[in-house]
Amino acid sequence: MPAELKKIGIIGAGQMGNGIAHVCALAGYDVYLADVGTEQLDKAMAAIEKNMARQVGKGSISESEKDTALKRIETGIGYDGFKTCDLVIEAATEDEQVKRDILKKLCPVLGPDTIIASNTSSISITRLAARTDRPGKFVGMHFMNPVPVMELVELIRGLTTDADTYEVIRDLVEKLGKKPVNAEDFPAFIVNRLLLPMINEAVYTLYEGVGSVLAIDTAMRLGTRHPMGPLELADFIGLDTCLAVMNVLHEGLADTKYRPCPLLVKYVEAGWLGRKTGRGFYDYTGDEPVPTR
Repeated sequence: MPAELKKIGIIGAGQMGNGIAHVCALAGYDVYLADVGTEQLDKAMAAIEKNMARQVGKGSISESEKDTALKRIETGIGYDGFKTCDLVIEAATEDEQVKRDILKKLCPVLGPDTIIASNTSSISITRLAARTDRPGKFVGMHFMNPVPVMELVELIRGLTTDADTYEVIRDLVEKLGKKPVNAEDFPAFIVNRLLLPMINEAVYTLYEGVGSVLAIDTAMRLGTRHPMGPLELADFIGLDTCLAVMNVLHEGLADTKYRPCPLLVKYVEAGWLGRKTGRGFYDYTGDEPVPTR
């Protein structure tokens, strides 16, 4: 094990990756944030600065803490920056083949003691670990979205994960000001095992004409005190991610109750992925979101 985690690498500068970089830098860790292009990295740094400025405005951090944290983040498009990392967190898209390809390129540049964590929200940690040269130093570290706000991190120990690896990562989660919860290595773990079937059922409810987008979301907000309706939440998560998790559940547990709703499949095929594309169950191109059905 590394004597102490000092530098943390993050692969993927999307919403999850930039959120993880944000909290790691604020907690005092040096960060190397990598993606395939400079445009995404520029967007990520702008998002981090904006979100930290919001924290300054709320009085949760000071201006000097924000400036110091931003200076701790280095960005790049190559793997060389991971050579000096004590931990690398993979936060790429929820696609097992993409993650496997990343791990194949990553492992040869790492030091022998470097730990790898995956921020996967549904894919087997044991299976991903087997694609590396260090299955004992591989662990699941599933942050919730948005990372700077949400307190929970699911920790998933694969079949081969060493106890020492798990304890180092559990300690890190607490140092980041988050609450770790252990989840066994079953498809979608805890949160998404419960949340995504609910979202999928909401899409079925829309598909079958039981209620409109607005009726379904209003019913769940007011009837169950959910802060977001399930279709609004699906747009926030990303409909492609929702579909990917449902496919993992359906294939991994072989139960028809996890079959993705055909309407969810159609939206993803159309490229209507939610907020990130400007259109999902709501249209986000105007001043206010407007239901699309």
